[in-house]
Amino acid sequence: MMSFNDAKGMTKENLTLREVLDEYGINDQVNVGPFGSGLINRTWIVRSAGQKYILQRINDNVFKEPGAIAFNIEYLARYIKQNHPEYKFAEPLVALNGATLVKKENGYYRMFVFIEASHTIDVVETAQQAYEAATQFGRFTRVFDGIAVSNLRITIPDFHNLSLRYQQFIKAIGSGNAERKAQAATLINSLRDHSSIVTGYETIKTGKNFLKRVTHHDTKISNVLFDDNNKGICVIDLDTVMPGYFISDVGDMMRTYLSPVSEEEPDFSKIVIREDFYEAIVNGYYKEMKDVLTDAEREQFFYAGCFMIYMQALRFLTDYLNKDIYYGEKYPGHNLTRAGNQAVLLQRLLEKKDRLNFIN
Repeated sequence: MMSFNDAKGMTKENLTLREVLDEYGINDQVNVGPFGSGLINRTWIVRSAGQKYILQRINDNVFKEPGAIAFNIEYLARYIKQNHPEYKFAEPLVALNGATLVKKENGYYRMFVFIEASHTIDVVETAQQAYEAATQFGRFTRVFDGIAVSNLRITIPDFHNLSLRYQQFIKAIGSGNAERKAQAATLINSLRDHSSIVTGYETIKTGKNFLKRVTHHDTKISNVLFDDNNKGICVIDLDTVMPGYFISDVGDMMRTYLSPVSEEEPDFSKIVIREDFYEAIVNGYYKEMKDVLTDAEREQFFYAGCFMIYMQALRFLTDYLNKDIYYGEKYPGHNLTRAGNQAVLLQRLLEKKDRLNFIN
């Protein structure tokens, strides 16, 4: 934690943070330190005059139009205030100039009031945690059921467009690195054999029974705030909120909660489907959304998991074939390992289809 009261000896970054705080009218004695484990945006905790804040710099290499993020959050905040004032909504503070974003030479910043007696979880460890998170993500979409979803702006184009990801995969098979294609031949064939998942997505897109909703699109457990009793408080990190299908949110929970190991695990024998976690996700989300989902949507909870796991496997393998131009690699074959991990997770899930394809 660093004091920001004396500019002497501060780094250029810290001087910028001091300027940002001034734009929010925070010029009392201030201490600032890094916060959280997020990989995209830079985050700090700010302590000033007995109050705590969260300060973030938006990664505009990922989010090309930070103004679209600000528009969406402000639009959602207005709806909540008018229609569901009881709902806890993670709304950014307004700077002295009336905006929720502060533009500096190195990017865009925003601030939030720190919610006391709250914490996040980096890795889901119990089915109850999965249930609480699924309930929060379901509630988040439900409270916006009456909003004009089409007014939301797209913050990451084609983020969960499975058809596009499959096309990119097929293109990479044709134009990717020959040596890598040979090494990944078995995995390539395996993923091509599951192309019916893409067909399912096309049916969803073109049909009338799946509705575009306010969708979070990044439902890892760390994007939920919990209280001291490990009950969910609210959803946070709304940068990826856009119009979308419920399968994105449910599927991403399944992809990241069902197995006790992450996509980084190279020992595939450790990849298993925890059935109680699956039930927790379905029951928590469905409890909140059962009155707004269509009959066709209710039938696709199991598909949601296949959809997201398959898409991530495609993305990792596509990047491997293209010599790691998107995700990069921490060791040789990193993205091939991650793609194989997700392919195994998909297979483990499909093996349990008869047991898990249900709605209570």
